[in-house]
Amino acid sequence: MTSMDALVEPLFHALVSGSRPESRALVADALNLGASPEEVVSGLFWPAYETIDRLYRADKLGTLSHHMATRLLRVHTDQIAARFTRREANGRSIFAVCGPTDADELGAQMAVDLLEADGYDIAFAGGGIANDEILAQVQDFQPSVLLLFASAPSDLPNIRRLIDTIREIGACSATQVAVGGGVFNRADGLAEEIGADVWASSPFELLSVITENAARRAGAGQRTVGRKRRKAA
Repeated sequence: MTSMDALVEPLFHALVSGSRPESRALVADALNLGASPEEVVSGLFWPAYETIDRLYRADKLGTLSHHMATRLLRVHTDQIAARFTRREANGRSIFAVCGPTDADELGAQMAVDLLEADGYDIAFAGGGIANDEILAQVQDFQPSVLLLFASAPSDLPNIRRLIDTIREIGACSATQVAVGGGVFNRADGLAEEIGADVWASSPFELLSVITENAARRAGAGQRTVGRKRRKAA
């Protein structure tokens, strides 16, 4: 177990109990160990987020604890993102949407914060956006990437319909469709089945996959690619 790994469980307990001082101290501990702000998100915040989400979905974490944890973790996510190293603009744009809950937006925010710092031009609409509005945005602005971030199986029918429509009309052939979030981690082959171009199991992996596979298009007959899934703890 690395030093960062050892902080995940204490951070989880601090978050679900709503302890701001304790959670701040743990973030400071991670930085004092030499972790970069980006590594704090990928190695500390994201594993804690996954634990919170998994336990809540299994009815092992109450709504009160879940809400305190996700809201407090979002505060830390906002604060640490301000410390990211910013790269020059890379000329690529991303339009991102996610599932309807606060937890969905938190997970997606970690991803878009990392992508923005790496030089991508980000527009993040959050959750609850109708497919026709998403499609209109993509058609009007032709982003390099449409990022669909989802943690619940109930989000999948809309995502599938949206991707099918994009493929059918052929008006956004230059836009890559990327997916991420817990629902894609829990089901092998799901991203491929719904026709996404690329997928990843974490925000940091998503950054790598999008950057390394800019030309990948499942709609053009290429296979969907992504990082190897990690087994859930």
